Amino acid sequence: MISLRVAVLVFDGVSLFHLSVPGMVLGTAQTAAHEPRYEVSYCSETPGMVSTDQGIGLAVSHGLELMETSDVIVIPAWGDQSVSVSAQLIKALQLANAQDKLIVGLCLGAFVLGDAGLLDGKEATTHWAVRDEFARRFPKVRFRPEVLYVTDGNVMTSAGTVAAIDCCLHLIRQRLGADVANRTAKMLVTPPHRQGGQAQYVEQPVPQLSSETHLSDVLAWARQNLASDLSLDVLADVAKMSRRTFTRRFKEATGSTVSKWLNAQRVMRAQELLETTDLPIECIAGESGFGTPLSLRKQFGIHLGTSPSEYRRTFSREMNPGRMVEQQ
Repeated sequence: MISLRVAVLVFDGVSLFHLSVPGMVLGTAQTAAHEPRYEVSYCSETPGMVSTDQGIGLAVSHGLELMETSDVIVIPAWGDQSVSVSAQLIKALQLANAQDKLIVGLCLGAFVLGDAGLLDGKEATTHWAVRDEFARRFPKVRFRPEVLYVTDGNVMTSAGTVAAIDCCLHLIRQRLGADVANRTAKMLVTPPHRQGGQAQYVEQPVPQLSSETHLSDVLAWARQNLASDLSLDVLADVAKMSRRTFTRRFKEATGSTVSKWLNAQRVMRAQELLETTDLPIECIAGESGFGTPLSLRKQFGIHLGTSPSEYRRTFSREMNPGRMVEQQ
């Protein structure tokens, strides 16, 4: 049986982890007859020794011509998204795209595909930490910052770091079916499909409000009383403003409506309780101000793309004691 040929790009400073993921995941994929279905090779703009981000030197024997004879092309996380892609690489990718080859951008590798114009008019994602820069540089892209990976036509992109594994498993699922993808995941001791998207991993900084506004104190008070009735009237009264003035100044200061801001804060509170306590979901719904588990689940789906139960299984210190060591 003929294997699908995969070309993985190598460049100075390439992530050793990302470089190994395609070979590890795709190389593990086998049919029921245990025949390898992917042949993974590596190429660089200039064949020879290349240094990885871990300082390990690799000898690469193929140039970009390998892309011409491959079925799948993988671009690992670009070392620095601000560094321009060479004309030679752009030309090779555009040629592969014209031939309808499957082209995969892992993490910051999406910037390379964006520079080559391969993402215009298509859905794409990348690491959440650079979502603002990505959206600004590639306004023609239908950006999906909340997902772990997305496929649009012959182009596939993934979110940050470990999402590369999810992306490659999805590639197997698309080409060889769910059974092969599931067996591969079992061999790698990883879930065949993670629930939710990367929104659940995004850091949620507290907005910095002007010291001149009284709103910062009101928002701090609201965060301490999320389980209470925080209607617009209540908050306006605490701020000693009319409803109309409070609504206007709140939007100017936070860029959000009161209801959307409260829901986001309550989701964050629920996340904290799910991570650090073993309280039942009903109690967490009350403590975070949602009132009912149904409301909590609905807002979790909207903000994080997952359920409270799945989130707890992923992030709870009770269920994942190793995380406590990580955070010390």
